[in-house]
Amino acid sequence: MATVRGVVCLLVAVICLSCAAAAAARSPASRVHRHLKRLNKPAVKSIESPDGDIIDCVHISHQPAFDHPFLKNHTIQMRPNYHPDGLYDDSKSRATSTTGSERPMVQLWHQGGWCPEGTVPIRRTKRDDLLRASSMRRYGRKRHTAANPLSVDPNLLNEGGHQHAIAYVQGDKYYGAKATINVWAPKIEQPNEFSLSQLWILGGSFGEDLNSIEAGWQVSPDLYGDNNTRLFTYWTSDAYQATGCYNILCAGFVQINSEIAMGASIFPISSYSGSQYDIKIMIWKDPKEGNWWMQFGKDYVLGYWPSFLFSYLGDSASMIEWGGEVVNSQLDGVHTSTQMGSGHFPEEGFSKASYFKNIQVVDSTNNLKAPKGVGTFTEQSNCYDVQNGNNVDWGTYFYYGGPGRSSNCQ
Repeated sequence: MATVRGVVCLLVAVICLSCAAAAAARSPASRVHRHLKRLNKPAVKSIESPDGDIIDCVHISHQPAFDHPFLKNHTIQMRPNYHPDGLYDDSKSRATSTTGSERPMVQLWHQGGWCPEGTVPIRRTKRDDLLRASSMRRYGRKRHTAANPLSVDPNLLNEGGHQHAIAYVQGDKYYGAKATINVWAPKIEQPNEFSLSQLWILGGSFGEDLNSIEAGWQVSPDLYGDNNTRLFTYWTSDAYQATGCYNILCAGFVQINSEIAMGASIFPISSYSGSQYDIKIMIWKDPKEGNWWMQFGKDYVLGYWPSFLFSYLGDSASMIEWGGEVVNSQLDGVHTSTQMGSGHFPEEGFSKASYFKNIQVVDSTNNLKAPKGVGTFTEQSNCYDVQNGNNVDWGTYFYYGGPGRSSNCQ
C-alpha cells in the first residue's frame, strides 16, 4: 500500500510540474523571450551604435526572410539582372560616396564598425521594443493604408487617422520609382505617433487587396524607442491586415547588402537654414526574375522583395506616390503638433522646407523617365501642404510638410 501511495504521489508531482512548466511557457515573459529569439538571429559579429542600437551581423542565409515557407530552399539572387537605364547617371546630384578606400558613414552605427562580407546587418530587437507594441502580433506592422488621393472620406480627419502631403501618378503601368529625399528630424508630439517621408509602389484597389512596397525615412518613438531619423521599408499584400511588416521584422524582404541596416539611424540630418542632406532611393522590378529590388544611394543595392509575396505587384504597379505622412491622434480633440518634413510649409523653400527632387518612374522598357501628369494631394493644407515644380537641376520636384497644430490648424 505504501508503494502504491508513493507511486501516486510521484505521478501527482510530475503532473504538477508539467502544469507549472506549461503555465510558465504561456506566461508573457516566455512569449516575449520566444518572439525575441525568432527575430534576433545568431550573429557573427555585433556592433554597438552611439544611439544605443545593437547591429547584429547575421549570415546572409540565416536572415528572417528564410523563415518564410516559400523561401526555405530559395537560392538568393545576389544581384539584379537589370538596372533601369540612367541609374548611375547622377552627375548633377551630390555623390554619396567618397574617393579612395574610405567608406562613407551614412548610418550612425558605422561609427562603431562594419559587418563582414557574407553577412547582413540587422538592428537587434529589444524586449522594450516588443513591450511598447499594442501586441506582439502587431509589432512591426502599420495600422493604416496608403493615401488614396482619388477618394477622400472627410470623416477620417476626425478619427485620429493618418494625414499626408504627397505627389502621385496613376493611370499607367509602372515598374518602379526613384527619388532624392531631403532628410530631417521632425518633432513628434505623442509616442504613438510618427512622421515619415517615403515613396509608395502601389497595386490593386484601396480596399482589402492593396499591394504596397514602401521605403524612405521615419521618426517613430513607438517602433524604435527614440526620436532618431531612420531608414525604413514596408510591404503588404492585403492592405496592412495580416501580411507584411517594417524592415525585416518578418519573413519577406531578402537582404544582400552588408553595409546598410534597415531601421538604423541616418547620419547626418538637415538643419533649418543650415546644411542640407538627402538620400536617394530607387525601387524597380527585375524584368527577368520579377522580384522588386531596392537601391539606397548610388552604391548600395540592398536586396529584394520576392515576386510571390504579391498579387497585383506580381505584374506592375498602378500608382506611385511620393511624400510625407504623419499620425494625428487628436489627443483631447485637437490636432497633433507632430511635424511633417522639416516642420515648415513648402513656400519657405530650400533649406527651410523639406523636398523630394528628381522624382522618376520606371517604364515598361526598364527606363527611368520623368513622371507625366503629376498630381498633389493633402487632407488639410492648413496643417501640411505640398507644392510641386520642375526645373533643369532638380527635374520634377516638390516641397511638402508643415507644423501640424497652429492657429490655422486645430
